Amino acid sequence: MTDEKLVRGLGRWDLTALVINGIIGAGIFGLPAKVYAQIGSYSLFAFAACAVIIGLIVLCYAEVSSRFSATGGSYLYAKEAFGPAIGFEVGWLYWIVRIATFAANCNLLITYLGFFIPGANEGWKRAAFATLVVLIITIVNLVGVRESARMTNIMTFGKLLPLVAFILVGIFFIQPGNFTFDAAPQYSSFSSAVLLLIYAFVGFEAAAVVSGETRDPERTIPFGLLVGILIVTLFYIAIQIVSIGTLPGLATSERPIADAASGFLGRYGAAFISLGVIVSILGNLNTGVLSATRTLFAMSEQRELPRIFEWTHPRFKTPYVSIIATTLVMLGLTIYSSFLTAVAIATITRLLFYATTCLALPIFRRRTDLPPAQFSAPFGVVAAVLSLILIVWLLTNVDFSKEGLPIVIFATIGFIVYAAYSLWESARRLSKT
Repeated sequence: MTDEKLVRGLGRWDLTALVINGIIGAGIFGLPAKVYAQIGSYSLFAFAACAVIIGLIVLCYAEVSSRFSATGGSYLYAKEAFGPAIGFEVGWLYWIVRIATFAANCNLLITYLGFFIPGANEGWKRAAFATLVVLIITIVNLVGVRESARMTNIMTFGKLLPLVAFILVGIFFIQPGNFTFDAAPQYSSFSSAVLLLIYAFVGFEAAAVVSGETRDPERTIPFGLLVGILIVTLFYIAIQIVSIGTLPGLATSERPIADAASGFLGRYGAAFISLGVIVSILGNLNTGVLSATRTLFAMSEQRELPRIFEWTHPRFKTPYVSIIATTLVMLGLTIYSSFLTAVAIATITRLLFYATTCLALPIFRRRTDLPPAQFSAPFGVVAAVLSLILIVWLLTNVDFSKEGLPIVIFATIGFIVYAAYSLWESARRLSKT
């Protein structure tokens, strides 16, 4: 079904760019300061710990994704492993997370536009710029997946260029005395810092969602996942080293990379990095729309949402109803919300559906009714078990009385939607017999 309706226009480097854009959004431009304020120079170890945790989860995604060629990603894997109800909840929560993250990051993008256009983030200008950003991304996604891939590739280059300059120039201005490892941080502080940093590493799963538009997805997606996460990890650790080494006031900085750059790149440093933030967030927003709309398409194709969401444009071969519906919701939430973060909520929700994919790996290995994996994760079952242990460890640092309540509410709404549509579909089938 998916092969007939969508165009397989994404290659392995398109997927790698998609992974990088899905991960590098706004987080890395602010989190270096926040995590340094918590645990100082030991933040380097927190970045390394996050890389290990996400690396294990990515290994699980690489193997599980190599069995599938249809659109859906985490939703599809959960549905195949645990049944339609759990699958629907995973897909529903992923769509919600993508919308909330889009709104938060779009507001941050408009805030950075204020650096170049005074008043851009106030009053009617804010609403106008939000509408313009959403309109551009909607049009790009409507006219074809190849056009969306081109935008993603351009944005990947645009976001990495200022970061490369930041690292290559800043490394010559590092002051070794800025690094101190005297008193080790407390366990609670370190684990909280790791949970905070996880937000900067999530988003890779977007690449798995678009299997139905990927050439040779069983091999292409594992390649994109593994190469993408490696590139991001190297960038992140290098950025944190330069930030600590060049900015003595890192702990209190609101824009740590821009502030550090202004010290060694001159008065244009902050403007250069601010432009990089805008490009970075644009690429992240485009990736968010691509993955969110394809999740909606996949759920409709599996007859768990109204069939209108699987309609594709006869010329462009894109799910235009899903795209328009999703971006309208994103625009409304962007205009009527602010950058309040939703960082913790988005991170927790992602960890929950990451866990379902990790659990699916050993289940799929025992089944004989699925296509064989085109990529076998080294120590796959061990990686899955370690991933689950580390996810549980991270979740023990969550205040569920605050961050957990919205997730429960969204999950409950999703269950009601699933039950109502299932009953409606059953009644419709009975009426035809």
